[in-house]
Formats: sequence, structure tokens, C-alpha cells
Amino acid sequence: MTSTTPLGKLRRAAAGVFASLVVLAAFAGLPAMAQVQHGAAAAPGEKAAPPPAVRMIRFGVLPLGGTVESRALWTPLMTDMGRALGMPVSMYSVPTYEELDRAIGRDEIDMAFLSAKMALDAVMQRRMKVLAQIARHPSVPEHRAVLLVRKAGPLNTLEGLLAQPEKWRLARGDSRSVTGFIVPQSQLFLPHNIEMETRFRSEIVGTHQATALAVANGDADVATNNTTDFERFRQQFPVEAERLQVVWESEPPPGAPMVVRRDFPPEFQARLQNFLTGYGRAKGARGDAEREVLKSLRAAYGYVAADDSALLPQARLEHQLGRQRAMAASWVNEAAREQRLQRIEKTYAEQVETLRAAAR
Repeated sequence: MTSTTPLGKLRRAAAGVFASLVVLAAFAGLPAMAQVQHGAAAAPGEKAAPPPAVRMIRFGVLPLGGTVESRALWTPLMTDMGRALGMPVSMYSVPTYEELDRAIGRDEIDMAFLSAKMALDAVMQRRMKVLAQIARHPSVPEHRAVLLVRKAGPLNTLEGLLAQPEKWRLARGDSRSVTGFIVPQSQLFLPHNIEMETRFRSEIVGTHQATALAVANGDADVATNNTTDFERFRQQFPVEAERLQVVWESEPPPGAPMVVRRDFPPEFQARLQNFLTGYGRAKGARGDAEREVLKSLRAAYGYVAADDSALLPQARLEHQLGRQRAMAASWVNEAAREQRLQRIEKTYAEQVETLRAAAR
């Protein structure tokens, strides 16, 4: 359903800001969506010409609090990347997962930081490949999905939520969001026979910042979120954050990877990977500055090289979720359910084969 609350106005305003930023980028001479040209098809009997050298990169980023905030967080890394590679890097920042997904489908994105779900889709469509992922360290708490409620609200326990979901208003992430939808659905709600999209009184779909604000301001009763974004929310909205409490925490979900166009030349992919894995490793003032950028992106220990096999945990999660949904749904007969389960198994087998091939 579409929200008519101030939150809805905020989302529309963010979209307007993004449009203005695109115009400004064009005015400044740096295209918001730079084109990468590929060679024309060779005539029969002729040897295909290699694609020309890459001259610019269009980098897509997941929406955080909004397009303006996303741009502010990622601009320093994009600037350093462009300087290291000797080419312009333009940012494609949009307010929703859906818009970013469509841009990938239209080949308007060359490189991106995506949720594991979106990355898996892009890899299986043969559009993207995984380059790197955030490095983890034992001293850093693991990233997890959470549920937020108001401390003083009518709903302040997990038991109350699970007992009468139809009584409460939900604020959740896009269905492509791992912590905003997939993990809570798979690890909590479906095991309790609750379908997030149909069992609640109403729902608002938005970014992690938007869902937390919805609960803090009384526009929703419960929100999906994650530990990383909720910590950022505490820093940006301390008054609102003080009204909230965590009533559920998940197991660690699959991480979000960096991906690049599969048809980029291998040597250029290697340059991109070397930039990411070397970022923040230098000593001195430059390294200190890069490490501050990484901290702001919640990647304090930088990035490590990865390939498509890093998405195997996400494939397993989607396989589990698909089976849960199939078993909980109503079917005309048992044969129909079995057909659905067979399709789920076939899809999973194809995903595993494709992802494992990258590690060979």
C-alpha cells in the first residue's frame, strides 16, 4: 500500500533531489550515466574486434537513508577510484532497490555494491560478477537483521507480535533486501506461519532509515532493520533512536558484495579488484584518509577479493525460503505442491553450479 504519511512525502522529495543532482552532474560535465561502448559485431569470417578500453565507470549504490546521504557517503571512495584508475566515476544513486534493479537490467550500471539477493540475480542473468566483499574481523560485531518496536508503544514484545500479527502495522524493506525482508521472513515469520506481505494490518516499504523513523514517529508498530544501519540511525537521529528497542535479532546473513559488469575486459576487472583490496592499506596520511572513508561505509577493515562463489550462502537462503513458502501455501492438490518444490530444487541446482564454476 502507498503511505500518505510524512514518510511518503520524504520519499517523493528524495526522488526529486536525485533528479536535480543528475541535472547538476550533467551541467558540471560529468555524466550521471556514462555510456561504455562495445565493438560492433564482426562480419562472417572476420575476427571480432576486442572491446575498446573502458573510459568511465557508472557505479550503482544501494539506497541508505536516501539518495543525498548515499552520495555523500560514497563520493570519497568514487573520487579515489577515479583518481587511481585515471577515469571519471559517476554515481548512480536511487531511492529504491527496484530502480537500481531496473538500471542493472538496462545495462546502465557498470559496477555496484548490492545486496546479496540483487547480486545473485545479476550474476545468474550473466550481467555481473563478484569482485570483492567487506572484510570481517573478530573485534567487529557481526551484521544481523533486527526487528524494532517502540519502548513505550502498545507492542513491545516479540511474543505479542507473533501472537496477533494482523493487529500491527509493519514497516519493512524491499523484497530484494536481505535484512529488510528475506532474513526476517525466512528465520522468523514463516517458521511461525506468518507471511509478511499478507498478515499485517498494513505495511510501509522503504529504506532502513525510513522504516526506523516510521516506528519512532508512530506511523508503524514494528520495523525490519539491521545492526549496521540501526547504529548509523542512532548517530543521525539520537532522539528518535532512544524511543526504539530491538526485540529480535537474526543469525548473520549473507554479506553484500561488490560486483562488476561481466563483459568488462579481465585486465580491467583485475585493476578494479586491486584498487578495492588495496584501499585503506597504505601507511601515512593517504592511508589514514582512506581508512576514515571505509569507517563511514561500515567497512572499517576494507575489502577482500571474492568471486561468485561468495553468493552460495544467499542461494541456500533463497532455497530455504522457497521451500518454506511452498510448504506453507495452499495448493489445489499435492501434485501441484510437488511440482513447485521440484522447480525450486532445479533453480537451486543451477545456481550452485554457476556459482561454484567461478571458484574452479
